[in-house]
Amino acid sequence: MENYVVTISRQFASFGRSIAQKLSRELSVEFYDRDIVEATAKRMGQPIPVISNEEENVHPALFRRKYPLGMGVANIQDEIFNVQSNIIRDIAQRESCIIVGRCAGYVLRDHPRCLNVFIYSPYEQRLKNCIESLQMDLKTAKKMIKEVDKARENYHRRYCPDLKKAYDGYDIMIDSSRFGIEKSAKILADIIRDQFL
Repeated sequence: MENYVVTISRQFASFGRSIAQKLSRELSVEFYDRDIVEATAKRMGQPIPVISNEEENVHPALFRRKYPLGMGVANIQDEIFNVQSNIIRDIAQRESCIIVGRCAGYVLRDHPRCLNVFIYSPYEQRLKNCIESLQMDLKTAKKMIKEVDKARENYHRRYCPDLKKAYDGYDIMIDSSRFGIEKSAKILADIIRDQFL
């Protein structure tokens, strides 16, 4: 049977990662998120924290740093994106899987068996998730939602130039506040089985 790939993009604190993990268990396929950071660090010969801190931190043009290893790349984010894109393509060619974030849907836009999912939730619910599940205080929660959403928006704008609207590039958008983690994963699993299995 041919490989299939599910890519999951998500708003901060919408439980998109948790849904991806549950979906991975439901379908018995691998789930990739932090593994991509580790593989990127290894390929680039950089410490994992450097890759983690820089991967979605797209600076304005004025503040872009020159890549320190002299590889002819304008800045470290571009090199990280290029390396991660190659890793994502390698994984998709090798096996059926779920990939979270990193513009994977755009990277795999020519993959014939790819389903692109976006997990979202209303702001108030995400705030509640930050406080109750992630143990943040209100001020930190508001700051994190604002900063992470903005960083992801800038990242997508930079690396997915063809996608002009918020819903471009997605096959399914699901409100996790309505269905919860378990039910969202089950809905997606049923759709994936129908499409690919």
